[in-house]
Parts: sequence; structure tokens; C-alpha cells
Amino acid sequence: MFTDLFAAVSGFHADALREVVPPACRRPSSGPPLVTAVGVGEVLLEFPEWRPRVPVRHLVPSLSVLADIDYAMRFEVSAKIGGTWSPWVGTVGIGLAEFPSLPAATDALASEVDLFTSAAPLGPLRLRIRLRTAAPSALLAAPWIATLSACDLDPLALERSTVSTPRLPVPARSQMVEPAEIARRICSPTSVAMVLDYWGAGPALGPLAAEIFHAGLDSYGVWPAAIRAAGRRGVAGYLLRFPDWASAAWCLERKLPVIASLRYAEGELTGAAIAETAGHLVVFTGAEADDVLVNDPAAATAAEVPRRYRLAEIRRVWLDRAGVGYVLFRR
Repeated sequence: MFTDLFAAVSGFHADALREVVPPACRRPSSGPPLVTAVGVGEVLLEFPEWRPRVPVRHLVPSLSVLADIDYAMRFEVSAKIGGTWSPWVGTVGIGLAEFPSLPAATDALASEVDLFTSAAPLGPLRLRIRLRTAAPSALLAAPWIATLSACDLDPLALERSTVSTPRLPVPARSQMVEPAEIARRICSPTSVAMVLDYWGAGPALGPLAAEIFHAGLDSYGVWPAAIRAAGRRGVAGYLLRFPDWASAAWCLERKLPVIASLRYAEGELTGAAIAETAGHLVVFTGAEADDVLVNDPAAATAAEVPRRYRLAEIRRVWLDRAGVGYVLFRR
């Protein structure tokens, strides 16, 4: 499996991505986007053409702006097919704004809430980000990183891990101690809160969850909304479709926790905090040969949040399925 992480940055030092993006996924940063004002308080960032190393079928965008400025955004992607660019396809909007309608699917691409998929492998890609805010100049003057994770979804390579890393001191939080009406739904905000705690930006969970919540979808699990919320608290981040365990281990070796999106049936994850799930977020905090050290927010109490899961099972319920992780880091 191949994943390329394409990125454009502003206000970061030249080697910023070398320090936080696994080498197997790292691509050179692109030039600045074309910035177009398209209405009152609305701008469009259009990035240069990005060319994956191999044709791809799975695209995950993100934007992290390091400023406490309220903004709404939507990601839009076009692919070159037979020398012609496809129509733009858009994700859901994130934040309080209505954007001009775009198709959710074309012959080339389909939008699935916060990512794009294609039945046929794609070559050259273009990303644009539509932003709406009361302060567009201040927003674009702040440090930011825009990324597009592009994966071919080929079968995973066989690998044997020999990496052991000490458990990172990520403070434990349990989502289950929160109000009953949201407790079982806020694994993503709780995982983000734990990693923000680790970076010294620990937030109150209630406001963080409210900011990540997508009212239109009635969901706390829209991935780029979590990256956006972390950026507003001074911690940068990106989304990556991890191609292998070695890339996650590389992050852990560099003291970067990984927030991972798992999916599993009953009996597939030994000792799991919840028996089964169609989608759940946990924090990888370390590795010990055949085990992954994890903070699982679904544990009943904070004391039970740190645990260990078998690496072979994590490969199955994470890498063989969603495979997406959030990587949050200090600038």
C-alpha cells in the first residue's frame, strides 16, 4: 500500500514536515495556493496540481490554522482523467456557513462526508479549500498547513515490528464520565483532548466537543473538524491514511501520539473497552514488540483508559479498514 501526503504550508519553518510526517508518506511541499475572493468574507484557496507516485483511490483532506479565529470550510477535489479535469466534488461543510452546492459524486470521484473515493485509480489531483470567516486576511496571515492524503488502497505489505517505544505521557480521559446524552458519542473529541493535554493545551472537553460537533450530520466524528479545533487551540495537525504499522511506529518514536480510527466486530480486539464498534477513536501512545500501548477513551474511568492491544489485531481493525489517523504536533 502507498500513501502520499501532499502539503502546503505557510508560517512554518522549512523542515517542519520532515519532523512530523513519516518518510514513507512524505512528499515535497507545494507552492502557495491561488487565493481568490469569491464573496463577502469568503475566499477560495486553489493548490497546484499534485501527482501521486502511483494511481490512488482514497483521498483525505485537512486544514489546520493556528489562530483562535472562527471559520467555516469545505474541501473540493478534481482529478485529471484522460487529459481533462473532472468537475469539482465537495465534502460536507465544516463550521457555520452555507456554501454553493457541488455534486457529491461524478464519474471520477465520490465524496463520503469528509473524504473522497474512486472506483478507478486516479493520477493528477487538484485540491481547493473554500473558507468563510469574518476575518479572512487575519486567517490567512496565521500559520497554516493544508494536506491531502492520497492512498492506492492496495493490500498491506507483510511486516514484522521490532519497534518498542516507551508509553508517551498522554493524560488519560474517559468519555464515559461525561453527560449521558453524549458520553458514548464523543470518542473523537475525547481523544483530541488527551493529545492536546499532552501538548500543554488541555481544553475543557465540553466546549471542544461542541466545536467538533457537526449539527447537519449529528456527528462528533467528522475528521477535519477535529484538526480544525486543535489548530484553534494552537496545536497543528493533519490526517493520514496510514499505509503500514512502520509509519505509525515512526511517529511514536518521535513522541507523536497517533489518534486512530478503528472498526471491529465482537471478539476482534482482545480486551477492548467496548465490545464492538462501527467507528471508534483511540490514542496510540507507544509500542512493545507485539503490543500497542493505547489510551482508549471508552474505558469506564480514567484509570482504565491506558491499556494494551495486540499489534496483529490493531493491524486488522485499523490498517485493514479505515486506516486513518490524526497526527497533532507543536509548531
